[in-house]
Amino acid sequence: MIDSLGAMGELGRRLRDMGLVPGTPIEMVGRAPLRDPVQIKVRGSNLALRNNEADHILVTRPQAEE
Repeated sequence: MIDSLGAMGELGRRLRDMGLVPGTPIEMVGRAPLRDPVQIKVRGSNLALRNNEADHILVTRPQAEE
């Protein structure tokens, strides 16, 4: 789950426009062979972000149910 976005300005607006807002579930799908970009799944859509863009997304793991 997205906890917060550290990006400001144009990059922050672009990430929010793609649906990357706090409280949104997020899943990492994979990485390119050279580790950049990273593929994530948000709201049923697959997105590819460069590492320098993904670095601004702070996520928290969901708590395991007992």
